[in-house]
Amino acid sequence: MKVLFITHTRIGDAVLSTGLLDLLRRQYPRLRVTVACGPACTGLFEDMPDVERVIAMPKRPWGGHWFRLWRQVAATRWSLIVDLRASLISWCLLARRRRSHWVPPSGGHKLQQMGMLFRQLQPPAPRLFPAARHRTAAEAAMTVAGSVPAPVLALAPTANWGGKVWPAERFVAAAERLCAPGALLDGIGAIAVFGGPGEEAMARPVVEALRQKGFTVLDLCGRLDLLSAYAALERCAFFIGNDSALMHMAAAAGIPTLGLFGPSREEQYRPWGAHGAAVRTTLSYDEILRQPGYDYRRADSHMESLSVEAVVTAAERLAADLVDSDWQPPAPEAAGARP
Repeated sequence: MKVLFITHTRIGDAVLSTGLLDLLRRQYPRLRVTVACGPACTGLFEDMPDVERVIAMPKRPWGGHWFRLWRQVAATRWSLIVDLRASLISWCLLARRRRSHWVPPSGGHKLQQMGMLFRQLQPPAPRLFPAARHRTAAEAAMTVAGSVPAPVLALAPTANWGGKVWPAERFVAAAERLCAPGALLDGIGAIAVFGGPGEEAMARPVVEALRQKGFTVLDLCGRLDLLSAYAALERCAFFIGNDSALMHMAAAAGIPTLGLFGPSREEQYRPWGAHGAAVRTTLSYDEILRQPGYDYRRADSHMESLSVEAVVTAAERLAADLVDSDWQPPAPEAAGARP
């Protein structure tokens, strides 16, 4: 069965779509999948079982990337085309069946919207497939003095747009509060700071401030490819980060994941699963967009009304909700993050 799976340009949306692709893999035997996605997302799919080809779609003027994709796939008669970008190309190809994404009037989480394409009552949770080389790279990046500190708090203080970035000093203050003696994460062995290539400058103030305060810091920003970063997240005990691809990857890894929201809708993009939670600014999404001078083309943060206290409280609430699960807060007798 030949399937053309057209997914997103942004990494976070592509991560969410992996659940739908995994659903198809489990429903249909002998699947042969071609994935078309943005260049930054190709690494998510290259080691996924049943994926035999990944086509990168760098954006071109006048929609030229769509014509280029058509030329690469038009000779095949597809059993199924899944088009999560609702493009016209799926109607210009030979296919027995087509499923094109649309946003229902009721809205809902992006995973619920994807699940409706195949009438799934239970939305398909994201699933990633790191190979042995990714786990080896993650272990090497997290090794300090010959071993990987445990447990590890993951922070993701970056995002693809400055408007979604919580101030660096508040990340530091929240980590300090949560890792203090007797606090929720007392006993953390290290703090890992995550970020993508090109985001090093955005993460550097957090890394430097935490080190100045005596924490053992693993600076992983820009050092790992997507699946290696996912493998590193699997080794962490707790995640706090902006609304970003890393947030969705942490939730997919099954670790407690707290996403920070402001100029994006948590009802659509909150971390999915029982281990995920969201906390947002005191201003709603619509109120942020109505502020005088709002301009999505600027990188000014719209996260200022989210306090450290609100994030600490949300982390504690998430942990309290998980007390009956297999997750436990770090033991105070573990090697502390401070020397």
